[in-house]
Amino acid sequence: MITSKLPNVGITIFTQMSQLAAQTGAINLSQGFPDFDGPQALRDAVGRHIASGHNQYSPMTGLPVLRQQIAAKIARSYGAHVDADSEVTVTPGATQAIFCAIQAVIHGGDEVIVFDPAYDSYEPSVELAGGRCVHVQLGLKDFSIDFQKLAEAITPRTRMIILNTPHNPSGALISRAELDQLAALIRDRDIYVISDEVYEHLVFDGVPHVSVLAHEELYQRAFVVSSFGKTYHVTGWKTGYVVAPPALSAELRKVHQYVSFCGVTPLQYALADYMAEHPEHVEELPGFYQAKRDLFCDLLAPSRFSFSRVAGTYFQLVDYSQIRPDLNDVEMALWMTREHGVASIPISVFYQTPPVGQRLVRLCFAKREETLREAAAKLCVI
Repeated sequence: MITSKLPNVGITIFTQMSQLAAQTGAINLSQGFPDFDGPQALRDAVGRHIASGHNQYSPMTGLPVLRQQIAAKIARSYGAHVDADSEVTVTPGATQAIFCAIQAVIHGGDEVIVFDPAYDSYEPSVELAGGRCVHVQLGLKDFSIDFQKLAEAITPRTRMIILNTPHNPSGALISRAELDQLAALIRDRDIYVISDEVYEHLVFDGVPHVSVLAHEELYQRAFVVSSFGKTYHVTGWKTGYVVAPPALSAELRKVHQYVSFCGVTPLQYALADYMAEHPEHVEELPGFYQAKRDLFCDLLAPSRFSFSRVAGTYFQLVDYSQIRPDLNDVEMALWMTREHGVASIPISVFYQTPPVGQRLVRLCFAKREETLREAAAKLCVI
C-alpha cells in the first residue's frame, strides 16, 4: 500500500479543463498559454544553437551570457542592480524555481502564508517540505491584501510569505505602499518572501509593475521568480529564473542542482541572443496584451457576464451571477465547456475555503484575434 505524501492532490484543474476542451472541441480559454507562437527570431536561434553543437549540460546556475542579460534587463526595468553570478539562477520553469525556494528554507513544522485565491503549486511544495500553509483571503472585490488579517495570521512558526503580483487569477497588482507595509510588518521577524512575478511585463493602462527586486529592504529576504515562457510566448519551453541575495541563492542552488541540475542549453543560448538583440520586446509587451484585453472585453460587453478590466496578467475574471446563479463555479465551467463550447477555470479551486456565493470564472485572452472573436460570440449568447 502506498502512503501518499500528497493525499489531497489530484490532477490539476488546468489539465482537467484542457482535456475536456479537447474532448468536446471547445475553445480553450482555460489553461494559460497562447495559441500563437513566440518571435520568429527567437525560434530560429534555437535551431541555430542546436546545429552549432550547444547540446550538452549548461552550468548549474544557467549560462553566464543569459544571466548577464537577465541582470541587464532588471537594471533597465526596475533600476535594481543584481549580480549575475551570485544572485541569478536559471531554472526549468518558474514552478520549479518556487519549489526549490520553498525546499531551501522551509523545515518541518514551519508555516507559510499564502493569499487566497492562490496558485495551486504553492501548497503541495510547502507540504513536501514538511511545512503547513496558512491561508489569508484577499479582498472579495479588489483582491487586495488585508493587512489586519495578515498580521493576525503571523505566528512564531511563520517562516515565509508568498506574494503573487500581477496576481493569478485576478490580475490585481501590489503597490509600493503595500510592499512598504509588508516590510514594516515582518522587519523584526525571521520570515522569508517568495515574490511570484511571472506576469511582470503584463501590466496595463500605463501602470508600472512594482517589483520586490526594487524594494531594497524586502529583497534582502526574498526569492523573486520570473518566467521566460510568459514573457516570450513560449510556455512549453519551461524556462524561468529566480533572483535572490547571494546567501539565499546559495541555498536555493543546493536544492536546484539535485532537482534538475540545469536548464535546457540551446533554449538558454537562444534567449540570451534574443534579449540582447531585442530589448524592446519587454517594453512593447504591455501594449501587445492590453490590446488583446481591450478587444476581448469590448466583444464581451453585450454579454450577460459582468466584469472589470484586469490590471495585469492575461486572464480576465467574469461574473456569471446574472446567467446561472444556481451553479457553483465548477459546475458553470463544465456547463460552459460542454454546452457552449468555451473552456474556463473556476476560481474556487484557488481557495482553501471558497467565498460563499462567489460566481467567477477565469478566461485567458492570450489568444489570436480570431480565437477571441469566436469565443466571445459563443459567450454572448449564453
